[in-house]
Amino acid sequence: MMYGSGNRLFASPGRYLQGPTALDQLGQIVQPFGTRPILVMDEPVCELIGDRVLSQLTAVGLAPHVALFTGEITYANVEQLTESCRGLGAGVVVGLGGGKVLDTAKAMSLRLGVPMVTVPTIASNDSPTSSVIAMYDDEHRLISVDKMVANPAAVIVDTSLIVEAPTRFLRSGIGDALSKVFEADACQNGTGMTPLGTRPLGIASAIGQQCYQTLRADSVQALRDCEEHRVTDAVERVVEAVVLLSGLSFENGGLSLAHSLTRGLMVTEGAKSLLHGYHVAWGAVVQVAAEGRSDSEVLELMSFVRATGLPASSEDLGIVAPLEPQHHVIATLTLTAPHLANFSKPVTETLIVEAIQRVDRLATQLPVS
Repeated sequence: MMYGSGNRLFASPGRYLQGPTALDQLGQIVQPFGTRPILVMDEPVCELIGDRVLSQLTAVGLAPHVALFTGEITYANVEQLTESCRGLGAGVVVGLGGGKVLDTAKAMSLRLGVPMVTVPTIASNDSPTSSVIAMYDDEHRLISVDKMVANPAAVIVDTSLIVEAPTRFLRSGIGDALSKVFEADACQNGTGMTPLGTRPLGIASAIGQQCYQTLRADSVQALRDCEEHRVTDAVERVVEAVVLLSGLSFENGGLSLAHSLTRGLMVTEGAKSLLHGYHVAWGAVVQVAAEGRSDSEVLELMSFVRATGLPASSEDLGIVAPLEPQHHVIATLTLTAPHLANFSKPVTETLIVEAIQRVDRLATQLPVS
């Protein structure tokens, strides 16, 4: 649903619950939606928490149905899984797992016309809070970004699950989140629109700034704690920034060049195997370079990105020489992204390539990670 370019709109999930025992509240949160919730999980998550979740829901009088997700999030797979659940009388769809599972649950809730609840088991991006659904083909190439009618009715983030996942997922979440203040500001300063089809709200930049400040203060410690599987205050603050603050900032503030650049990285040898947040972190560095900020400003961001183990240059991404032809391919594909109007000046292939090359030159001034 679009709301008109002259309007402003604030979107958010209905409830957000985070903490080391948050999953224990699932039954209480789902119960008002009827007795027959659909639980979307993949096999690893089912093995990890399936029995715990089922026993919790049955204990409060619910009769959950498990819809097991396999493969890729394609239209065919979503339709097949949705059809298998029609006629159950479900009042809510609950997605438990990573990004593919959560997006599948969102797509199913849209088709079934019922609310949905997200229960992320990793903190690799801000998808759990948003209405956005990323759809792919069988080769995991992004083909469409669909939207639910409303954001998830509830988001349940159990940080004791987050710290048991490989640390690279939280690192990816940090990369995805750190770009949001730069993208919201660019959208505000340009002629951009949010994913909701409205001009950005000022609060989105404020939330993005709080998100970025939190990440700058706590990311390095939170990653160490995650390596040791410890839920600490630093972990709690960073997970909140990654899942909640980042999501509120992008949906109400808009995306820009940093996310557009991921279009090229998804097909670039060396870089394409990296998680989304790794791409976005590098994209944020290139964006601030393209904005014409001073070398000291770009280097400050690059230093933070490197400190968290994220890529700050072509070499960090795993792109090998010759670099310039690949930079042009990245730029060409970037120009196909829908967020380029959300920038303070016209974006051209030349602008992108020159910004990438500037970043690579500045990277030689950074300590070796």
